[in-house]
Amino acid sequence: MLVCVLAVASAVGVVVLAAVLFRRLGRGVEDPAPDGPTAGHAGSMISSLFLLVFAIAIIVPWTAADAARQNTYAESQAAVDAYWTAGRLPAPAGAQVQRQVRDYVGFVLDKEWPLMATGRLSDEGASRMDALRAQTAALIVQGDDAKAVKSAVVEEIRGLASARRQREADARATPPSGVLPLTILTGLIVVLFPFLAGARPRGRTLVPLVLMAAMLGFGVYLTWQITHVFDSGLAVGPEAFRTALAEFQRIPWSG
Repeated sequence: MLVCVLAVASAVGVVVLAAVLFRRLGRGVEDPAPDGPTAGHAGSMISSLFLLVFAIAIIVPWTAADAARQNTYAESQAAVDAYWTAGRLPAPAGAQVQRQVRDYVGFVLDKEWPLMATGRLSDEGASRMDALRAQTAALIVQGDDAKAVKSAVVEEIRGLASARRQREADARATPPSGVLPLTILTGLIVVLFPFLAGARPRGRTLVPLVLMAAMLGFGVYLTWQITHVFDSGLAVGPEAFRTALAEFQRIPWSG
């Protein structure tokens, strides 16, 4: 924070120093006009900086949300694969693993998903995953084929646990600090710049300014809506897990 303050103060100091120095040296001409070169240069640069900050505020959270959505489908697919492979285990082991996988997915959908809006996952969900991994690893089966199936199930459950850890990281992810306030600040400056430059728009000249302000306001609203992957108007939903539960109904039940 201190470095940021020093950077801003240094930049402002350069402008003040240049203004004083050029005035004393008698260089340049007075430029008080709202449409003069100073206002034109500053206006174009402020607009460019706003677009840069706005792009970061939109692209970073949007990319994070898209990655989180893909990760939920990867996790649900891992659950489906584990459920399918567990069906090849000898009874009653196969039915027990399938039941635990189905219960885990149902728990994530009904209980854990609303909690992710706070940026964390449920401790009970972690306990269920640990129990599932422990039970699968402790299965005792006979025969080379059954042992190969068990190894496959253990590997797929490990992949499911890894996908869960990624979902936890996605739930905790937030945009870079200060991006949203900076977007709001630069948006306000862009809207108010004509007045700050000394112009007094009125009548029909206010129409494009009002339209621009409305669009900027809507853009800032969108950036706020996607600041959290699982808690906003554009949040990632649990559709992947609903699809997995529906897929379980199609897969043969080993019990």
